[in-house]
Amino acid sequence: MNRRTCLQTIVASSFIATAGCLESLSPGDEESTRSRADGVTLGPPEQDLSEASHPSYGEEFPTVEFPDPLTGETVSTEQFVGERTTLMTFFYTSCPDGACPALLLRLRRAQEVAAEEGYGDDAAFLGMTFDPERDTEDELRAYADQQGVNLDAGNWHFLRPKEYEDAKASLTEQFGLPLEKRDADEYENLEYMFPHYNYLFLVNEQGRIERVYPDGATVDPSQIVDDFETVVTA
Repeated sequence: MNRRTCLQTIVASSFIATAGCLESLSPGDEESTRSRADGVTLGPPEQDLSEASHPSYGEEFPTVEFPDPLTGETVSTEQFVGERTTLMTFFYTSCPDGACPALLLRLRRAQEVAAEEGYGDDAAFLGMTFDPERDTEDELRAYADQQGVNLDAGNWHFLRPKEYEDAKASLTEQFGLPLEKRDADEYENLEYMFPHYNYLFLVNEQGRIERVYPDGATVDPSQIVDDFETVVTA
């Protein structure tokens, strides 16, 4: 299956979720027979995602540039190339099923260990919201506090596209992860919600993808921390 075919499959399947976050729609687990990719530290993952619609192991990470309303600066993934190892995910604060907090918990745990082990200045943690209408500066600041994020560390950024359409274009076109709003009739406190993907991307300081965790909300945090530490200290 080529990436275009896989993308079409994801589009057709993207509305099957009954809660806020979808699990991976990528190929199943299988032992990879590929050799270590150039420019990466980790060996090939057990789950071969090379035919998925999104960028994968050993490939260049897309350049994403959006404002961080909490720091007042525009942040680009490109600015970390040659400087920091990056862990990135996508979320929205109104996620009703707990998947988005689980994703951010894994970033936060990696941030904590980076501080404990003394490599916080070589790390970057990025959470991109795709719901800028509700995820205002105040909401993101409150969410950071709720999730235990250390904003004073200087290595955490919330990326907030100006409009929902900007977020949709980025996820769909740059990451191959189609994004759509849907009615949230089953949740009285929500007007709309998103079926979306529980992805975490680990990117080395050369801008190459070391790992994609398509079910990032359920991966053992210690695995992510270990992979991150291996890459950042290589």
